[in-house]
Amino acid sequence: VLAELIAKFVSHLSESRTDCYFSTGSYKARDADVKKENLSSMQQLGVEMTVRYGKYLNLLKEDAENGLCFVLINCEEFLKQQQRTVVSSLCCLQEHYAGYDWFASSIFLIMSGDREKTLMFLQQFSCLLVSAFLWLPRLHLSMHLPVTTVEYGIHPVYFCSAHHIEMLLKAELPLVCSAFHMSGFTPSQICLQWITQCFWNYMDWSEICHYIAICIFLGPDYQIYMCISVFRHLQQDILKHTEA
Repeated sequence: VLAELIAKFVSHLSESRTDCYFSTGSYKARDADVKKENLSSMQQLGVEMTVRYGKYLNLLKEDAENGLCFVLINCEEFLKQQQRTVVSSLCCLQEHYAGYDWFASSIFLIMSGDREKTLMFLQQFSCLLVSAFLWLPRLHLSMHLPVTTVEYGIHPVYFCSAHHIEMLLKAELPLVCSAFHMSGFTPSQICLQWITQCFWNYMDWSEICHYIAICIFLGPDYQIYMCISVFRHLQQDILKHTEA
């Protein structure tokens, strides 16, 4: 039901010029025989983890691995059309996105391993503003960002979402904010980790689905509110650890 709902919602928005924040070129999926060996070692590890988790949740069938590889390789090719060339020694500014694509993997699981549906959804989704915040590889070396922003290698999620989380945390949860300050560790660091991984390994699958759906339906600012609500939920534990 969720797969159908977000697919229809995103399809409807992507047809409206006023809702399309980014331009998307035309792209035809490469239907060559995609193997896991075509991916980097980090991506291969991510694929294994995703497929294992998907089978544990009874969402994927035996041949899911090839389908996920197909999605990841096509996403990389599709997004490459909107990237600029930057000469830099920074790992995060190489041609390939340095991490694993947790958002695309999450959508693959929501779509029950249907590679065509997943790819179509991601292509339509990529023209919406919320894609910049939920799907981190979306803005990797992106021509939609100013050149100086790209060259710094800092993702907008860090200087937009994470910055606002810290500002809100000060007002809403001053004790949690002080606890982080005393530890010498910033809330934005842990939030960036949560957001990059789509809350995998932190929340249950149903909650991950709620996070993705809420941000798509209500807007990217709900990413900030979600992180604040997690800190509120963890407040007693954080304070207990600080005292100890």
